[in-house]
Amino acid sequence: MAEGREVLALSRADGDITDGGVWNALPPAKVVVHLAGQSFVPDSWKSPDRFLTVNVDGTKRALEWCRRNGARLVFASAYVYGIPESLPIRESHPVRPNNPYALSKYLAEQCCEFAARYQGVNSTVLRVFNVFGPGQREEFLLPTLVQQLAGSEIRVMDLAPKRDYVYLPDVVDAFVRALDGPTGFQRFNIGSGISYSVAELVAELQAAAGTKLPVVSMAEQRPQEIPDVRADINLAGEVLAWAPVFDLAAGIRDMLKGS
Repeated sequence: MAEGREVLALSRADGDITDGGVWNALPPAKVVVHLAGQSFVPDSWKSPDRFLTVNVDGTKRALEWCRRNGARLVFASAYVYGIPESLPIRESHPVRPNNPYALSKYLAEQCCEFAARYQGVNSTVLRVFNVFGPGQREEFLLPTLVQQLAGSEIRVMDLAPKRDYVYLPDVVDAFVRALDGPTGFQRFNIGSGISYSVAELVAELQAAAGTKLPVVSMAEQRPQEIPDVRADINLAGEVLAWAPVFDLAAGIRDMLKGS
């Protein structure tokens, strides 16, 4: 890395994070950046047990390895607040997971907090809001929209829901800053601090791509739909000296350059 750190990067090909033998084979390290796990909310409704097993037990394995090796953990969590009571959403907002994916992430967070309080494992949790960027799975909203740019129209389920979109390089920067984060346990929202509707997202995408395709909404609301999401990112700014560099338009333009 540019910061002069030696990095060992692992992938699914290196084994299952719920397997203790995989962890036992790893060399010592000062920090574990825990990004592994099951994601994508619709999949979590189909296989909730799988999500809980991988995301919770895998995190417990990571924490136990950190305890044995004197390492700190930086954990990639997600949006866990459910339908918000107020905006923007602070870290102190009540947590109400409304899908199995969010539940698995919050339970993993609780494992991190326990390990920090009672086992001396410094644990930093980053609650990443709606990340987008190169390499994202095609099932997610923005890659789906990008694919449709080559067609005759853009079709979406619902134009109304608003989300806080944060670009991948900004998320990576947050993780880098968390490597030397606070001792004990702390959690941070990682978002842009601005929410955009699906309609606004499509408009930004078409502006960047130079298209003017008709937009068709099926007006289908997903189960447990959340109308608006916007992160309060002040704590990450104060403690980690982090702030996003890319707004939505700039992020989309940069992403399309590499597509």
